[in-house]
Amino acid sequence: MKRIHCAVGDRRPGSDCRIGACPFRGCVLRNWLPICLALGYAGVTKFDSWLMSARVALATMFGFTAMSHFTPMKKDLIAMVPPALPRPDLLVLVTGIAELAGAIGLLLPATAFWAATGLILLMIAMGPVNISAARRGVLLRGRPAPAMWLRVPMQILYIVWAWTVR
Repeated sequence: MKRIHCAVGDRRPGSDCRIGACPFRGCVLRNWLPICLALGYAGVTKFDSWLMSARVALATMFGFTAMSHFTPMKKDLIAMVPPALPRPDLLVLVTGIAELAGAIGLLLPATAFWAATGLILLMIAMGPVNISAARRGVLLRGRPAPAMWLRVPMQILYIVWAWTVR
């Protein structure tokens, strides 16, 4: 069976793509939060509160997205950087390190507040990059970057989520 890689909002006839089906960040949050909550209900004390479960789900999402900065997808992320910004390769490297540090920081109670605050600032800073990529028609894994009508609310959701778990 052929595996279909969907882009956000891909609704091609004959594909099994639908809104929310495959955007990586959405999949991680949608799948990990219930898993963490279920672990808490099963008696795993690390997940005994919704706050810790939400924190772990967000950290997992940022951990996975940070890894994309160090894989072949790095080329696509570099293309997302607006042409006016210098050293897009360095910017992608630094944001990947920041996402990874934020993910780890969310898991440590002593640093969760600062990690969440840093991730919020990072997401605010990356908002214009995502909008620019959508406007320029940048391809991610061969598909158009998420449309602004979807990306902006998603970005707001992640910011609110980070604010909530700080």
